[in-house]
Amino acid sequence: MYLTKKNKEDLFKNHGRLKAKNDTGSAESQIALFTHRINHLTNHLRTNKNDHSSRMGLIKLVGKRRSLLNYLSSKHIDRYRSIISELKIRK
Repeated sequence: MYLTKKNKEDLFKNHGRLKAKNDTGSAESQIALFTHRINHLTNHLRTNKNDHSSRMGLIKLVGKRRSLLNYLSSKHIDRYRSIISELKIRK
């Protein structure tokens, strides 16, 4: 698998709200996990252009990440700005 347990813990420790390896529920940690999966699927689809089921999974992940980002931008704008800058989602 492309994402081991240790890699997930590192993601949560670096990007989670509590900066702990077991902080899986915060919006920041979920956005970081979705971003990692989106980047992985994007690279996969560059080589496998006709993999439509993975493309649909990518679209669903982008939607989930977008809804979490919308929540953060409406409720906690400072947390939204920090996660955007950490993950370099916007250009």
